[in-house]
Amino acid sequence: MITKQEQIILGIETSCDETAVSVIKNGTEILANIVSSQIESHKRFGGVVPEIASRHHVEQITIVFEEALKEAKVTWEEIDAIAVTEGPGLVGALLIGVNAAKALAFAHNIPIVSVHHIAGHIYANRLVAELHFPLIALVVSGGHTELVYMKEHGSYEVIGETRDDAAGEAYDKVARTLNLPYPGGPHIDRLAHEGEPSLDLPRAWLEADSYDFSFSGLKSAVINTLHNAKQRDEEIKSEDLAASFQESVIEVLITKTLKAAQAYNVKQVLLAGGVAANKGLRKRLNEAFNESGIELIIPPLSLCTDNAAMIAAAGSIEYEKGRRADMKLNGNPGLDLESFS
Repeated sequence: MITKQEQIILGIETSCDETAVSVIKNGTEILANIVSSQIESHKRFGGVVPEIASRHHVEQITIVFEEALKEAKVTWEEIDAIAVTEGPGLVGALLIGVNAAKALAFAHNIPIVSVHHIAGHIYANRLVAELHFPLIALVVSGGHTELVYMKEHGSYEVIGETRDDAAGEAYDKVARTLNLPYPGGPHIDRLAHEGEPSLDLPRAWLEADSYDFSFSGLKSAVINTLHNAKQRDEEIKSEDLAASFQESVIEVLITKTLKAAQAYNVKQVLLAGGVAANKGLRKRLNEAFNESGIELIIPPLSLCTDNAAMIAAAGSIEYEKGRRADMKLNGNPGLDLESFS
């Protein structure tokens, strides 16, 4: 039984191809975190098909709700708020979660809290350790590569972002070039550990004082390297190409993150997003920050990919700040993170 003074937040995440519902206590303790994955449905298309994703959300959302409440052993009367991803994401997918949240909020007279998807990824780290400010979050996913500075809870300043392809997007495109199945990131990571970074691939540093990222040139270099080798009837080992590609991505990510962390004099650095599951990145970040005096927090693999526990954790902060959404809430595929500050 939940006591009155404990805060219980139910989280909903449907921004892409995961139907997820969670129940979180006091912003830090997971009572339930149920995720229904659609990867098998999208594999044959080599990426997420929005219409198929939306239909799967409709089919799964009620089942996932029931399973989460059962696992958490809570009733609707014990839930203080419903936190739901407002954006960014696929508009059809977002609408399933938003409308489910509004229907349940109306039926049970529970307030709604809207959450930014990237804020959710950042707050997945609070389910591991308490956050200490100021901090910087390195957000690395299929659609986002950002450095986010936070001076306090719920405050987001994007100090660096991708100018073209996000890191995860580059991983998927390189994987397709190597004829690897979707999603490509885990396959590139696996191959990279079997090869040597022996190929000379570019690093996009941009301007000297910039914390921005660019991976489109690297992606093109991989494609050109393979094409040129084929023209010369030479063979390039996929393992070495994957290792060289991953080395380039990781070196840029870590160098810029360390530089920003030192410049902003932060207490913590957080890793967030789907690419945070990359073993090579996790290992190298730990090595880089081991002697920096800056605490590094990396969430477990289960909290790196899209899930609703992270949405409830971020929603807990919004709830404590007194922010509420109303029945006009809509899915917002282009939602800006800094507008949530």
